[in-house]
Amino acid sequence: MSKFKSDFLRVLDERGFIHQISDPEGLDALALKGPITGYVGYDATATSIHIGNLISVTMLYWLQETGHKAISLMGGGTSMVGDPSFRDDQRRLLTAEQIQTNIEGIQRVFGNILRYDGPNPAIMVNNADWLLRLNYVEFLRDVGRHFSVNRMLSFDSVKLRLDREQSLSFLEFNYMIMQGYDFTELNRRYGTVLQMGGSDQWGNIINGVDLNHRLGGPQLYALTTPLLTKSSGEKMGKSASGAVWLNSDLFSPYDFWQYWRNTEDADVGRFLKIFTRLPLDEIARLAALGGSEINEAKKILATEATAIVHGRAAAEQAAETARTTFEEGALADNLPTVEIARADLAGGIGILSLLVKAGLAASNGEARRHVAGGAIRLADQPITDDRKLIGEEEIKDGVAKLSLGKKRHVLVRIAD
Repeated sequence: MSKFKSDFLRVLDERGFIHQISDPEGLDALALKGPITGYVGYDATATSIHIGNLISVTMLYWLQETGHKAISLMGGGTSMVGDPSFRDDQRRLLTAEQIQTNIEGIQRVFGNILRYDGPNPAIMVNNADWLLRLNYVEFLRDVGRHFSVNRMLSFDSVKLRLDREQSLSFLEFNYMIMQGYDFTELNRRYGTVLQMGGSDQWGNIINGVDLNHRLGGPQLYALTTPLLTKSSGEKMGKSASGAVWLNSDLFSPYDFWQYWRNTEDADVGRFLKIFTRLPLDEIARLAALGGSEINEAKKILATEATAIVHGRAAAEQAAETARTTFEEGALADNLPTVEIARADLAGGIGILSLLVKAGLAASNGEARRHVAGGAIRLADQPITDDRKLIGEEEIKDGVAKLSLGKKRHVLVRIAD
């Protein structure tokens, strides 16, 4: 039974979202008293967020679902600096145009998870609205003076970088001040009292709590989620072809479904709690399944998680594609597809290049390891030579199934 009285914190607690809260009793009492406003920030470093971000977006969903106000903050300003947390080098600097393109890509997935219209709508805000308008000298005098360099250097996100004798630029050092200021600005504009994020953001979030206090503002709160790993100890979020993105143009709904279908047995119950909206008693029943029955729970996990991100129709289509492919052995037309120009096949295309192009490997080196491990098949025929050239004769009737192991398949089509 949860120790929290408010619906919001009780739900997060029962579903395994909570790692740290700056003042658990205070936040619980405030959320019980009436609606609060909370936010999560997302820097625009790519055209999509990835599966690791899905945890914090889901926290915003539960914040909204339990009657509170949710804000998704786009980092149009902070993305121009880049978060140095737990990195060995400085992030590549992005132009304003690149950042705007990335924000437009990221925004697409939020509408599937949060409600931005109707009763109690979520709000999407861009911190460029205030950060790009700041007067630097005034900002240093009014805000910068409240930050202790000694304390900032003690944060794990910075300390690990310096311990490795990797330089930390003055530009990056300002990121912590900018993120802390975001919290204060959101409090002033929207009455925001809660910032949420991953456990690696604890220091940055606490900076905002402390800054607002020093500026004479009301009490603010920090809440972070645990670093999510698989039971094997492996960090979540990677597939054979790289990051598990939430935008369908970077990672298809079918591949997304398959990612969850391949969940390790020991993780099924935990992931059902975090990544689906199923009732806890139903999750307990599914998590208790043993033997081959646990595969049915994995399919439910895959379908429910995919439905949240890509919609119910795409999730059910992905499930049906998997059933057709694996249970009936058929060649499903709605498998992920890669097209190869007929002219490129005249002299043959290398199997390693084909695997990378199909998204079944992130590099030629990874593709070579797949071949060496006996994991690659084309039209159900094993490929054992990493120097093999694929021509038209291997792609009969203009289409063939390229497989990585038993669970990942891509259709290779000849395009005229």
